[in-house]
Amino acid sequence: MSDQDIRWKQRFQNYNEAIRLLRSAIEGRAIDSLNDLEQEGAIQRFEYTYELALNTLRDYMQENGVVLKESNPRAVIKEAFALGIIEDGQIFINMMLARNAMAHCYDHAKFVEILGKIQADFLPALVKLHAFWAVK
Repeated sequence: MSDQDIRWKQRFQNYNEAIRLLRSAIEGRAIDSLNDLEQEGAIQRFEYTYELALNTLRDYMQENGVVLKESNPRAVIKEAFALGIIEDGQIFINMMLARNAMAHCYDHAKFVEILGKIQADFLPALVKLHAFWAVK
């Protein structure tokens, strides 16, 4: 099977671009220096980067013979942590909770708080996951 036929590698290519875009939105920038549109764009970039991370994790584990009893985000994160693919399972659980909270968030203070978590905690964890796959 060629690399192009392996689903997780196809998803990883998309994840690679998503990480690049998320980094360009928030890395080295103060959250309060971003205008509302930039903040919303950074949140959206986080959301699709997180979704790609989960889908790539699921596909990678299945490609490597892992049988997932459940394919919900929490189960995927738990299994990826157990296998040592991700170092800090709680960070990924926190990402899931933040992602869910943002679906109907109208509180600007909460919005800015989550942006701070994306910058300080979530992006570094997503970059580490990217590094794991980059050598596969």
